Amino acid sequence: MTTPTDGKTPNLSTDEKHEVEKNQPPRAAVLHEIIRTQGDQELERSIAALWWSALAAGLTMGLSLMGMGLLSSRLPDGDEFKVIASFGYCAGFLAVILARQQLFTENTLTAVLPVMTKPTLANFGRLIRLWGVVLFGNLCGTILVAYVMLELPIFDTKTDHAFLEIGRKVMENHASQMFAKGIVSGWMIATMVWMIPSMESAKMWIIILITYLMALGDFTHIVVGSAEVSYLVFAGELPWSDFWMVFAGPTLAGNIIGGSFIFALISHAQIRSESGSPKDTGKAKQSADQAEKPDPQQIRK
Repeated sequence: MTTPTDGKTPNLSTDEKHEVEKNQPPRAAVLHEIIRTQGDQELERSIAALWWSALAAGLTMGLSLMGMGLLSSRLPDGDEFKVIASFGYCAGFLAVILARQQLFTENTLTAVLPVMTKPTLANFGRLIRLWGVVLFGNLCGTILVAYVMLELPIFDTKTDHAFLEIGRKVMENHASQMFAKGIVSGWMIATMVWMIPSMESAKMWIIILITYLMALGDFTHIVVGSAEVSYLVFAGELPWSDFWMVFAGPTLAGNIIGGSFIFALISHAQIRSESGSPKDTGKAKQSADQAEKPDPQQIRK
């Protein structure tokens, strides 16, 4: 038995070699291009389409507050039960992402990559337009759903108290903590967006894993948090000035930095730093096929 000098497994058939090539994970450049293409498509959408999708996403993100409040109100008191109640946080993200609605922190990655690839004034203008419309729509939706959850007789008193406790927990952070936790939150959402194209079959579990860890870590998110904190405002426990200055401003800045300027920039730099191109698998396969075909002249001999 001879040992192959190239280190490859010997005696593989053409079909087996093709199967090996087919089951290779996608290169980072492929994932980059998938996300960049998605971002370019989002940048091309009309303002009306972005607005209605973003508003729907904001309303849907109320499911996160609702899920945590309902679970918390039905579990015994104690920090150890937060491990279970935190699963409610995943509900809004699952619904929004699977429904392909416009979520601001998701766009801080997909829409940034086309701008980094081609940094023109026109692309920067398209990015600011997208961010502005989506953020405004998301905030309108979450603030509206928080008002409805408080004012309409939907939930029992225990659940209403659970909603208040969730908002109070967020506001225990001062502005610098909101900012720092927002960076981590933005980075985690960007990581999730980067993972999904290579594991579409496990998309739901990726969303649950990342957002569940966000809930356990009390990391601040501009969209979910706006529902939680505006609920306190409508309940009369917090002024709007604190909503914007202590929560919204620092959290928004952290989400953008974590999702765009850290993750997207590093990922983009990784792709741009790759030298050369992958081997042409088609030519390799063709060479392998020719190598396995017997020489007709040798057969005649």
